Amino acid sequence: MSERTVITEDGLRLHVSVRGRDDAPLTVLLSHCWTADESDWHYQVTDLLAAYGRDIRVITWDHRGHGRSDRASEAACTIPHLTRDLGQIVDTCAPEGPLVVAGHSVGGMALTAIPEERPDLMARVVGAMFVSTTSGELGKVTLGLPAVAGALLRDRLPFVLANRARMLSLSRREKFPTIERQVARRFLFGRPARSRDVALVVDQLVHTPPETMAGFFRDMMAHDRIGNLSAFDDIPTTVLVGTRDLLTPPEHAAKIARGIRGARLLVAPDAGHYLPFERRQLVSDELAALLDRALARLAKEAGEAAVRRGRHRAPAGG
Repeated sequence: MSERTVITEDGLRLHVSVRGRDDAPLTVLLSHCWTADESDWHYQVTDLLAAYGRDIRVITWDHRGHGRSDRASEAACTIPHLTRDLGQIVDTCAPEGPLVVAGHSVGGMALTAIPEERPDLMARVVGAMFVSTTSGELGKVTLGLPAVAGALLRDRLPFVLANRARMLSLSRREKFPTIERQVARRFLFGRPARSRDVALVVDQLVHTPPETMAGFFRDMMAHDRIGNLSAFDDIPTTVLVGTRDLLTPPEHAAKIARGIRGARLLVAPDAGHYLPFERRQLVSDELAALLDRALARLAKEAGEAAVRRGRHRAPAGG
């Protein structure tokens, strides 16, 4: 693994991890959840490298305002910024070759913005996975509560967390993550929930800057990119969601699947919003299926090219 720094169009430093050789035939890009970091995909990274070794290149990164990347102003915490950041990472770390892209939550929303923000990348995408995410209408989500109460809590909770980050020291929030723990257990996980996974998510929430909380929440509420989904038509695409996902419920996944010709929709019983943690095997297996399909296509194209070259070089005559 190599750790790299990629500079965004507005001068922020992004922490990027690249695993695999530079000349790998296929690159996998894994875009993480809001308030998380690149460890959102740590199970899948482990599984993919164990299965494919150096035959693929896997790229993960901390979004702007998350993890080890630079903090961003509230105005610069938007989905289009994430998508352009993704494009800058591709330009820097994987300038050539086919791509399989996967996004969890806001990471998946960033994928839906590729056709408008970086349309040049679409020709390189040979597989896509949308995990616990949406193409729009988050303003209708009620967190599994009655409509009025759910809408009120949905709109206030991110700002409660942001205000805690502003008013309380990091050390105090690390020692007493009372609200963060309640949020993780009540709204982010389904059943069963492993304590170590919940603890990691709580730690990520505690370390999320207030402008990241507020800025991305506002932009996600305005997110509407269902019209972009057809750009993924006939690209092998899998859409995953849990039945207990309260942030991006199953109907949001179904809308994505209906919007992409040929997409597969898989619904995980009892799982919540953190499918990469909660259903490790499912997410890893479905990613592997996309990779197998892409690698088989590449092998076929390479074989056909070799045949054409052989015919071109064959001497004339019998």
